Amino acid sequence: MRRPRAVTLPALYPRRALVVGSVLALAVGPVALAPDPTPAPAATTPAADRGAQLYLEQCASCHGVRGQGSQQGPSLVGVGPASVDFQLSTGRMPVSREVSQARRREPVFSAGDISALVDHVTGFGGGGPRIPRVAPGDVASGREVFAANCAPCHGATGSGAVLTNGWSAPPLYDASATQVAEAVRVGPGLMPAFPGQVLTDQQVDDLTSYVRRLRTERLDPGGNPLGRLGPLAEGLLAWAAVLVLLVAGVRWLGRRAAE
Repeated sequence: MRRPRAVTLPALYPRRALVVGSVLALAVGPVALAPDPTPAPAATTPAADRGAQLYLEQCASCHGVRGQGSQQGPSLVGVGPASVDFQLSTGRMPVSREVSQARRREPVFSAGDISALVDHVTGFGGGGPRIPRVAPGDVASGREVFAANCAPCHGATGSGAVLTNGWSAPPLYDASATQVAEAVRVGPGLMPAFPGQVLTDQQVDDLTSYVRRLRTERLDPGGNPLGRLGPLAEGLLAWAAVLVLLVAGVRWLGRRAAE
């Protein structure tokens, strides 16, 4: 008995498929085949490219390529634009070595580069405080806000103070109004953050106006500021200098008399 030959289904209708295809081609005409769908490249701008380049060169080694953080630096996901702008505009970042508290210095980047970096880091996701829009406020009200929330660490005149474990509250005289407002919302270092539920935007405006006044207001009527310690410290130094001169004069006269 002959064994039946196995036949695959496509082989049963090759001629019919060819005829049907020819009829469709005559009826419809030539049909262009759709190309394989490929994702469109993401639109980029020169600023976005600049931000990505600067981040990879200056920040990624510590904070990770996507801001995920590492043993050398914390995560930047969700910190918000205000935090990035504060750290960069005050020159606290980037740093060449790991430190417990970065100090204020001249910014490494230009204003345009800082803006590009802020946009790039914000793209990592998350929320975080936006860069505040500061308006002129009431100085008297700002003095009250400062006395209740800032003076215990930064001093009554904003000159700064030493805290615990090697930390310090920096002087406020070089801070711009935007940087003061950013620090209030972000809480850099040991400083607590003050969200809108604690200090309203109007109170922050009042506070920044008062801090700006501290830069120009003469709080040392006794003469040279001496770290804004006032005339009492200057008087003590003057008396000390007079005593030193008196002792030196007495010893000189004593040597002359012995001769």
